[in-house]
This record gives sequence, structure tokens and C-alpha cells, in this order.
Amino acid sequence: MPKPMLPVGGRPILWHIMKLYGAQCHTDFVLALGWLGEEIRKFMENLEAPDDVWRVTCLDTGVDALTGTRVHRASRHLDGGTIMVTYGDCVGDIDIDALLRYHRQQGRLATVTAVHPPGRFGELKVDDAGRVTEFVEKPQTSAGTISGGFMVFERDAIDRYIPADRDVMLEREPMSALVADGQLSGYLHEGFWQPMDTPREHELLNDLWESGKAPWKVWT
Repeated sequence: MPKPMLPVGGRPILWHIMKLYGAQCHTDFVLALGWLGEEIRKFMENLEAPDDVWRVTCLDTGVDALTGTRVHRASRHLDGGTIMVTYGDCVGDIDIDALLRYHRQQGRLATVTAVHPPGRFGELKVDDAGRVTEFVEKPQTSAGTISGGFMVFERDAIDRYIPADRDVMLEREPMSALVADGQLSGYLHEGFWQPMDTPREHELLNDLWESGKAPWKVWT
């Protein structure tokens, strides 16, 4: 199955991401389908209407298309102006409205959410005698940030920085050019954020959900 359809608490992680947006009154979605996209389309066609009613367009953007190309093609199916973009495999207690306000206050063409990457391994502190003085399982990295995947683009950023005639990775040429032109802002998110890149991380998200302690569940 496509990665966005992997279940967390019995629902695809894609559903959780859309609930996060929908609970904050952002309900107009274009899903950029690729490999096994029909599985996502079928799920959406059979989905019971959520409390925050969604308008969903399932768009085939190509099996092998890169992320920048998918964003460019998907953007053609949304009204002009500000567009929010995210991946289909990470969740967090992101305040979408605060992200959007920050983007507008900065006045640049694009904004990425900067997060501290969660630690994948236990961290040991060892003294000079070789004695372990501290062990922290799965610590969160305190220094350095990465893109958390929750992004905001003005339509002009997509038109100017993502070519329509070439297949490009969003994270490479377009982002590098935005940085070079001083048009990329970074919104620092200090709260919970977790990708689902490994089976262990998939299990972690399911455990959080089943325990009733899923920080990304901002809806009632």
C-alpha cells in the first residue's frame, strides 16, 4: 500500500494529517497521487463525512514525478494566493494558524516549519572512567533543526521557482533558489513532531494513539 495509507489507530496517517488541518478550518485539499494512488482515491470515495467537512480533489500527478513537480501540478487545482503543502507521512501538534500568521508577517514567498529531529537511538553519557552517567532513550535532538514538512507558499513562489517543463525535487533547486533570493522563512515549532520513516516509528505512533496520548490529536 502507499505509505500515506499505513494505519495509525485504524486510520491512514493521511487521515490524521487531514484531520489536523480540518480541525483548524483548513478543509480544501488536493492529494497529489502517485504510486498506488488508486488506493488513496478509493479510501476517500468511501470515507464517511468528517465533522469538519472536507473538499477533496484526488489528482494523479504521475507515478514517478518528483515532489516539486507534484506541488506544481496540484497547485493548478487550487485558487490563487496562499497554498499550504505537506507530506503524507509525518504528524505533529502544529498550530497551522500560527504558521500562517508567521508566514504573512514575514512577507516572504515561502515558509517551512523547522523542527528538532526526534532521536532514533538511546543517548549515553560516559565519564572519563568509562562509567555511564546518564542514559536517555530516544532523546530529542536539542541542537539543529530540519524541515518538518508543513510549508506555506505564495502562488508566485510556485510559478517562479518550480519549472513546469522539468521534473524537480521541491527540496533541491526550488528551495535553494528561494534561500538564495532571501524568500524563504523558517517557522520554529518546539512541540511534538514525528515522521513515519521506519517500522519502529510506525509502531511508536500507534502506541501513542492507543494510549490516548497522541499529541497531534488537536480535534475533539
